[in-house]
Amino acid sequence: MIGVVKNDIVKLFGTIKSYDDGTFYFDEKYVDGSEYKGPITTSASVVRGVTSFANVVSGKLNIPGEKILGLAKFFLGIGLPGSGKDCINQIESLSLLENNRIFVPLILSLPSKVLSLTSKDQLKVEVTTVFGSAAPPLRVDLVQVLGSDSKVITTDSKFDLDNNVHYLDITPLKIDVGKYSLVFEITLQDSEHETVYTTGGRNTESVVVTGLIKVDKAEIGISENDAGSAESVEKLDLLKDTKVSLSANHLQKLRLSFQLSTPLGRTFKPHQVFLKLKHESKVEHLFVVPGSARQFKIVLDFLGLVEKFYYLSGTYDLELSVGDASMENSFLRALGQLELDLPEAPEKAPRPPAQAVDPLAKFRPQKEIEHIFRVPEKRPPQEVSLAFTGLTLLPFIGFLIGLMRLGVNLKNFPSLPGPAAFASLFHAGIGAVLLLYVLFWVKLDLFTTLKYLSFLGVFLVFVGHRTLSHLSNTAAKQKTA
Repeated sequence: MIGVVKNDIVKLFGTIKSYDDGTFYFDEKYVDGSEYKGPITTSASVVRGVTSFANVVSGKLNIPGEKILGLAKFFLGIGLPGSGKDCINQIESLSLLENNRIFVPLILSLPSKVLSLTSKDQLKVEVTTVFGSAAPPLRVDLVQVLGSDSKVITTDSKFDLDNNVHYLDITPLKIDVGKYSLVFEITLQDSEHETVYTTGGRNTESVVVTGLIKVDKAEIGISENDAGSAESVEKLDLLKDTKVSLSANHLQKLRLSFQLSTPLGRTFKPHQVFLKLKHESKVEHLFVVPGSARQFKIVLDFLGLVEKFYYLSGTYDLELSVGDASMENSFLRALGQLELDLPEAPEKAPRPPAQAVDPLAKFRPQKEIEHIFRVPEKRPPQEVSLAFTGLTLLPFIGFLIGLMRLGVNLKNFPSLPGPAAFASLFHAGIGAVLLLYVLFWVKLDLFTTLKYLSFLGVFLVFVGHRTLSHLSNTAAKQKTA
């Protein structure tokens, strides 16, 4: 009977599902046609049943170790489940997998999958059980390093007993920048260990090795033909802010070339190498810079690009971008400006695309609007205006001279302090009105003059009324006497 159950367990694990990364799980089930059990509940039920059965029977269950390891990866990879029941199933399953009589899965992980040749990083390899506790004494061998050049390297790691971490120094391996597939093989150093562990065979991990890329032999120039008789060739330092100023017409060509090499001197081909030309009208053109052998080179034949450039002459900003995940010194560099002279656009030539309108532009300060009601009339020279103003003052000067000749009658000026003050203010107000007329003639406009005159008028009415009332009362008293 026990043999039948063992055989059924083997058949059950034959129906297990898997992902490409080596994760195994049991698919969802419907119990009695109504109750639904998802992959977490189903997988947890199998783990619970199989480990309980293994603890009460003798002998070994014929279950592949990589499938037990795949179940552990499944429960570790789902994160925090959405329901409390699934969370309990997850924790219970991991606990059973860490302590069972079939296989205890050992999880290999890399704390960092990016290594820098510049800072001479060492590759760390952690091997723990599913709950993160220390693994038994192990040996971790890096048996293959498969890069873009298909180079194979076999080496061993160094074990740090205090931190339970395996280290691999990549500097002596002469590994260049790029992406690599690392294949690890884990073996027990103590073959008589009671607990049976599984590592799933060989473990493959992907890492990225980064470094500083050397950029040299950068040149830019304008040439007349494909043979390359360049009129002007300028050296560039693409790692610094160096800008050039070029000029060309539609019969010439723009040439740009440079070289990229890895820290070990090999040719480096980044993911992105673009040259962008941006017209002063914000129209942009993007070109892929091809690479062959050790050199990246692009030739822009303006005669064949006049339609692509929409026949737009003027100033173009040159910008080069080089980037890659393994390139620590990726850059976006402004190269300078190109003054391009293109022929006039024919009648049916393509038009530049409409530029995107910033939706926030309407909320920014707008240009000040200056409005003139009418064009000011032409005025005479300043000398003529001053002479005419002097002539208009002659009668007033004559009036003052006449007063001095005839003498001013001050007999009726009030002698008491109060009326005398009001009389003085009245005459001062009249003088202010006369001065306001002069200012209106020289500087003020009509509306401003009327505003000031309204205040002076109210003032004159008040002090004039008090002055005239005093004079009237004085005259009435004299008549009565």
